[in-house]
Amino acid sequence: MKASLVTSALVAVVVGFGGSVAVVIAAADSLGATEAQKASWITVLCLSMAVGSAWLSWRSKMPVVLAWSTPGAALIAASSGIDMEQAVGAFLVAAALIVLTGVIQPLGRLAARIPAPLATALLAGVLFSFVAGAAVDSVALPALGLPMVAAFLLVRLWSATWAVIAAIAAGASIVLVAGMHGTLPPVALSPPVLIVPVLDLGTALGLALPLYIVTMASQNLPGIAVLRADGYAPPVPAILTVTGALSVLTAPFGGHTTSLAAITAAICTGADAHPDPAQRWKGGIVYAAGYAGLTLIGASVVVIAASLPPELVTILAGLALLGPFMGALRAAFGGSADAFPPALTFAVTASGVSIWSVGAPFWGLAVGLLAMGLARMRKP
Repeated sequence: MKASLVTSALVAVVVGFGGSVAVVIAAADSLGATEAQKASWITVLCLSMAVGSAWLSWRSKMPVVLAWSTPGAALIAASSGIDMEQAVGAFLVAAALIVLTGVIQPLGRLAARIPAPLATALLAGVLFSFVAGAAVDSVALPALGLPMVAAFLLVRLWSATWAVIAAIAAGASIVLVAGMHGTLPPVALSPPVLIVPVLDLGTALGLALPLYIVTMASQNLPGIAVLRADGYAPPVPAILTVTGALSVLTAPFGGHTTSLAAITAAICTGADAHPDPAQRWKGGIVYAAGYAGLTLIGASVVVIAASLPPELVTILAGLALLGPFMGALRAAFGGSADAFPPALTFAVTASGVSIWSVGAPFWGLAVGLLAMGLARMRKP
């Protein structure tokens, strides 16, 4: 196997995991998850990504690599008034919708017809609190935040991919040197923890439906586009069915959603990985092996995160999501002839308002669709 296949796949694992695990931990914290539940969440997602990436890459002979839904985790972290049992119920509903999208072609076409400016404005509204939170905490703890931001900005001049890793390295170094941490644990195994789901309409509308939309709009559809851009014809129904089924299986253990990788996928699908497109699928197997190894340290990641200053996690999450936030804003407003509907969607979603126990993302999308519909009625 060509060395570049191995290195590109392992780089994708490091960037994908290290650049967004703080967002997943923030999502779990917002739901009041225990440390065991957090470890289970990370463990089953890594296992799901390993199994799905290996299977889909081998079957399709394409570098089909999976990821957890980072925008979905941000959406969960921005929610309020939801506990783990209700969230698991929402995860199951979102996963079932992804399966149905892969199996039922009309539903897939309906999902594709959700106006892109509104879907991306919803995502931008969800991500806004993280980006703003990073700025607030960088000022609150400047000895930690300012060096992290400086490392991020400097490295980003050469590589946006490694900028978040540079911020992690800077933050970890400062925390270790300054003694800003608790007792660091040894590596520990991470057994899955079963969580009994609770299904209710409010959580289904306020969390499950937006989770499905942002996962499709920000992970699955861009991931498909990355594969097509590198000359592949991905089996879209099979990919959606497999990722949705894996999400159904992992939801009772805390896993929110498994989806196609988007940004990190480009590391594995391009010519830098291997000059022969027919050989790049082997990188998906290496990628799967990397995440299989990470299933063993989920508990350690959670305990380490708990021993660190909370500002570190907040700043890392905000820096990791800055790129997706910019992309969402650009997609929401850059090519839209009428910026009013996406602006409404963004404002309502970012407000965090909850009505009838239904969260802000649902109302943001609903208001945006209403404004867009009224605007179209006025046109002759």
